Amino acid sequence: MSKISCLSQLYDKKVLPCIDLVDSLRSLGLEKDLNLPAIAVIGDQSSGKSSVLEALSGVALPRGPGIVTRCPLVLKLRKIKNDKIWHGLLSYKDHTTPLKDPAEIENAVLYAQRVLAGDGEGISHEMITLEIQSCTVPDLTLIDLPGIARVATANQPKDIDKQIKDLIKKYIERQETISLVVVPANIDIATTEALQMASNVDSTGERTLGILTKPDLVDKGMEETVVRTVNNEVIKLTKGYMIVKCRGQNDINDKLDLAKALENERKFFEEHPHFSSLLEEEKATIPCLAGRLTKELCEHIIKTLPDLQKQLDVKLEKTYVALEALGDAVPLDEYEKIKFLVMKIRQFNDALENVKRVEEDVKKPHIRVFSKIREEFQSWKNGMFAKTNKTEDTLRVEVAEYVRTHRGKELPGFSNYKTFESIVKEYIEDLEEPALKMLKDVTGIVRSSVDHIVNTHFNSLPDLVRAASEQTDGILDKEFQKAEEKIHSQFEMEKIVYSQDDLYSNQLYNVKRKSTAGQGLLAASVIPDVRDMAYHLISYLTITSERLANQVPLIVHYHMLDQYISQLQSAMLLKIGENNADMLLQEDPDVARKRKELREQLMRLKTAGELSSFCGTGSPLE
Repeated sequence: MSKISCLSQLYDKKVLPCIDLVDSLRSLGLEKDLNLPAIAVIGDQSSGKSSVLEALSGVALPRGPGIVTRCPLVLKLRKIKNDKIWHGLLSYKDHTTPLKDPAEIENAVLYAQRVLAGDGEGISHEMITLEIQSCTVPDLTLIDLPGIARVATANQPKDIDKQIKDLIKKYIERQETISLVVVPANIDIATTEALQMASNVDSTGERTLGILTKPDLVDKGMEETVVRTVNNEVIKLTKGYMIVKCRGQNDINDKLDLAKALENERKFFEEHPHFSSLLEEEKATIPCLAGRLTKELCEHIIKTLPDLQKQLDVKLEKTYVALEALGDAVPLDEYEKIKFLVMKIRQFNDALENVKRVEEDVKKPHIRVFSKIREEFQSWKNGMFAKTNKTEDTLRVEVAEYVRTHRGKELPGFSNYKTFESIVKEYIEDLEEPALKMLKDVTGIVRSSVDHIVNTHFNSLPDLVRAASEQTDGILDKEFQKAEEKIHSQFEMEKIVYSQDDLYSNQLYNVKRKSTAGQGLLAASVIPDVRDMAYHLISYLTITSERLANQVPLIVHYHMLDQYISQLQSAMLLKIGENNADMLLQEDPDVARKRKELREQLMRLKTAGELSSFCGTGSPLE
């Protein structure tokens, strides 16, 4: 019994479910969403890559000079035991073409490549899938990638070499991909770009398997170097190397069929004085390679499935969140449209209400809007008290200087009320500008928050965003002006020096008591009228600061949060009665496209989740 048949029997219960699972995920288009386990076949142009794939699949693939593989080709091989009829299926994008005969494959692949990559010799990232069911193929899935080109021909883009390398890198840099690097045996493998690319993303060679081709072209005297290479003694790879001999151009010209080519290959290695040992060690021939690749793929799938499940869970969650953020599509029915508009505006108003009530739901590191506003209030208050709570020396110097420059004809020791009043007014004037700046800062916080709510709730409806933004800006500006006027008025009132007698007397008593107890600001050596003036200033400025510390934030809170949000909610409700649902609900085409893509992605991921009841754990060889 052949090695392929033995492997097929051994793997029936474990290999097929493994490979079929990943193939099913790939057929759903999950390659767009997840990094699926795969074997990617790479090589320089004319490395013999196509010949290897032909030998494994038993069918002739496109051949010729230049770039033959212009799109990633997923080659799905499935062994069927009880049916000798060959089955083929070619698919790309939304097209599916049944194939009744292997001879149809070359033209079908070339046609699909022209559809996806255009005429000429450019490439495309779009996949072509070729599924073959036959009694003569192994259970295996490979992804054939374009051969590495060094110089662009007349029909190729000038940067074709970069395009191909970028495409190859996209696949082989994934930890889920095994790189099958095809290298001619008659050249120095250290110079091959394909092996260098694989080494760049897999320095230890844990995901790289080297395949040497064209052993019949090896120069005499170089055979031992080839043997040492296959035995992993030249450039080491954890997975090592194998060697095969496929049909050459002369064989094709002589119409040598693939079955006969396999016979000739085995005979070549059996009779070769240097390479026969490689056959004995199962490191040579296409059948040995097929068995090795099936084993490698299955074990790799088992190894990567836990991470694949994690990827799936994370991607599902992100897709749900992204789809929810886009919201529902606008209905077509006119009555349903009005209901949709009502729902959107009510949800928007509810979000505003939560901000006003300080009940909005936020996630770290974000904080609620009023928490940000409270920080601005506190920062402004601290700055204000820093200006009014002067040290002993500062007050003594300021009062003494003011008395010296403004004293009339009164004798020493007589308190001058006008001096006291003038100093108070100067302090009050200095406090107004920081209060107005605080108003602007709070307004900026509120504006930013409401803009975010507008864009979150109406993000797919640009006309509704525009209408809401006009309301938000207009109402906010009006409330800002009202708050600004009230703050101006508050500071004008503060220039009227006044306090309830009992409040002032209590404050003055506390200041003098602290000073007498040695905790106060003024030493006994200070001139009595200066000391008394300082006592009064400290007392009054403390009362004024405490009054402003509550009154100014109350003004700001009332206009910039409470009144602003209430009026904005009313203005948005009026939009419902303006009978302009058609105009307001024109959806952004990009959002509609994105929603469609996300829904398709969600369907793929859900289906993938249903398929992920895996065939088991552990090695299929155990």
